[in-house]
Amino acid sequence: MTNSQKMDKVARSGGQILADQLKVLGADKVFCVPGESFLDLLNGLYTQSDSIQTVMCRHEGGAANMADAYGKMTGKPGICAVTRGPGATNASNGVHTAFQDSTPMILLIGQVGRSMVDREAFQEVDYRRMFGQMAKWVAQIDDASRIPEYMSRAWKTALSGRPGPVVLALPEDMLTDVVSVADLTPTPLAKPAPTPASVHELGTLLQNAKAPLMLVGGPGWSAECGHKAMAVASRMGLPVATSFRCQDYVDNNHPNYVGVLGIAPSPELLRRIADEVDLLIVVGSRLGEMTTQGYELINIPDPQMDFVHIHPAAEELGHVYNPTLSMVATADAFFDSLDVLPDGDGVTRWADWREQQTADYKSFLKPTDVPGSLNMAHVIRHITEVMPKTTVLTNGAGNYTVWGHRFHQHTDYRTQLAPTSGSMGYGVPAAIAAKLVAPERAVIALAGDGCFLMTGQELATAKQYGADVIYLVINNGMFGTIRMHQERYYPARTIGTDLHNPDFVAYAASFGIAGELVTKTDEFPAALERARAASGGYLIELVVDPQALTPTQTLAQATQQGRQNTAAS
Repeated sequence: MTNSQKMDKVARSGGQILADQLKVLGADKVFCVPGESFLDLLNGLYTQSDSIQTVMCRHEGGAANMADAYGKMTGKPGICAVTRGPGATNASNGVHTAFQDSTPMILLIGQVGRSMVDREAFQEVDYRRMFGQMAKWVAQIDDASRIPEYMSRAWKTALSGRPGPVVLALPEDMLTDVVSVADLTPTPLAKPAPTPASVHELGTLLQNAKAPLMLVGGPGWSAECGHKAMAVASRMGLPVATSFRCQDYVDNNHPNYVGVLGIAPSPELLRRIADEVDLLIVVGSRLGEMTTQGYELINIPDPQMDFVHIHPAAEELGHVYNPTLSMVATADAFFDSLDVLPDGDGVTRWADWREQQTADYKSFLKPTDVPGSLNMAHVIRHITEVMPKTTVLTNGAGNYTVWGHRFHQHTDYRTQLAPTSGSMGYGVPAAIAAKLVAPERAVIALAGDGCFLMTGQELATAKQYGADVIYLVINNGMFGTIRMHQERYYPARTIGTDLHNPDFVAYAASFGIAGELVTKTDEFPAALERARAASGGYLIELVVDPQALTPTQTLAQATQQGRQNTAAS
């Protein structure tokens, strides 16, 4: 410790020390639902209110998902503060999302006083056990003088390697202890990079490849990194696909872009990866269940093609798939390292291979015909065509997301906020956080009728903090994904999927948010213009035919498929 740091020791309460460390680290927002277990932290945040905005949410699940969306938008840990017991269990939804999505987050939980531990005190939970498999690190701060140490480690842990959530329990009496301690000193993160030998080996693999593909996704990206990725693709002639819910990492209009692997991807893209790709270069993605189509697209443990895996966390390399070549590196460092490779002849040698895939992708964008008077494919295509390219689209989980993923084209980084964890209710709080982070950008929340009501109360938060979001509620009167699976595997034996919905426009109006009902495709363009012109947010309820199950299958066809499968078995 330097002499200046020793002189800077100031007597403060634990809550004030913690708020001060958040300021030093660069946090500018804390998403919370207040609780008596962390009153002194709230008092400390009041002192720092000029630097840190405390966003009071209406449910801890909403607060945690806002923190996740903040982490995605900014690259900094999203900070969430909740009370003990029920507050922490509610917030666990967002922690799980942050873990599976590799999003930096710090969850601060008020805890029972230290003298009451292990008595099953009021709302007492052992958070090390509760969050043990759901977070990168879980700890309890029992000594207020160590708060700077814990916060320094928490910040770096949340950001380093494979980013993710950190959980810190804060005993109530620890927060009120007054101690003298110096503030932490922020220092830069270590950034792993490829070795020259591994880059040379990659060059050899590229020279020998006849049908290569680069797949991008995962943590630690930026707009600049996306530009580097497509510059490398252009120089080398590589086709580029994106992993599940990472479509905004690169420009979808780029001639080298060939589509996304996720929910209902292009059958042609799947076929090529399964049967034709002889070199797969995966940059950043951990290749989860959705990207790999239930772990069936790529052979385990030894892929059917030469497989190069780049990831910032060494433990992800070989975790499921045995790589031909692996590199512990950030995506940014990986693309920078390729400057030493010659251009080669890939631009011409792989031209037909690349152009066929680009043509397949563009063909896949064409709207399909579905039952009913409102076709979501045309709605999404209209959004792509008329909204600013910086518009942020958010969504939760459900069949309705297929239309957004298939028919919208992202051109700018962080215009897609969606949970790879598949968490329902994510879209509304994520949209609110996105608007608070980037108020100059348009933000559209896509939500199914079931998904919307998981976190619809956060419209109060949006209104309170002036987050003017456009909400599109796709109403088909059912939990569509579960109904689809029921019909496919238990035809005509559906249960628990029909929904009794409110008047969503009236619901929004009760929060002071205007809206309207749209039942026909050709009504949507004018409704969107009214939404864009409105202040205070706007909700459009889109009533779709329940038979419009997916862009390519009706509900009746799903039932017929189930009957055929049942008969065959």
